[in-house]
Amino acid sequence: MATTTTTEAAVTGAHETAKAGMPQLEFAHFPNQIFWLVVTLLVIFLALKLIALPRIGGTLAMRRGTITNDLAAAEELKQKAVAAEKAYTEALAAARVEAGKIVTAAKADIQADLNAAIAKADAEIAAKAAESAGRIDEIRAGAQDAISEVAKDTAKELVAALGGKADARSITAAVSARLKG
Repeated sequence: MATTTTTEAAVTGAHETAKAGMPQLEFAHFPNQIFWLVVTLLVIFLALKLIALPRIGGTLAMRRGTITNDLAAAEELKQKAVAAEKAYTEALAAARVEAGKIVTAAKADIQADLNAAIAKADAEIAAKAAESAGRIDEIRAGAQDAISEVAKDTAKELVAALGGKADARSITAAVSARLKG
């Protein structure tokens, strides 16, 4: 009979277990489950508050600080770039003005050199023209003498060829009168 009692108890326990359903949903276990739920949530809350959230907050603060510093550095660099561009523009304008002055001075120097060279060339041309005019006058005078001599010789020969007697004085007077106009 002892065996039947054990089997009956086992069967009775199995029926009770089958009747009870899930042990998590039994009201008798609720206070214990609520206690451990509160403990678990409290541990999670403390772990988050004391460990995770300060690290996350520190990381966020560090990122915020880095971003702020980067923005400040970018603004400073932007100001420097604007100042550098302004200085470059001013230097470029000054260089253009200076280049204009240099070009003007160079043109003036070239013009002065050109004027001096033209004056020197004009003086040389005038001297050569005067020299040439003197030579032309000499050649003209020599040509006049040569023409006069040729005319006298030709007149003597013509008079002699025509059968007349040529007097040197009358031929000279006739040639001189004809040459003068």
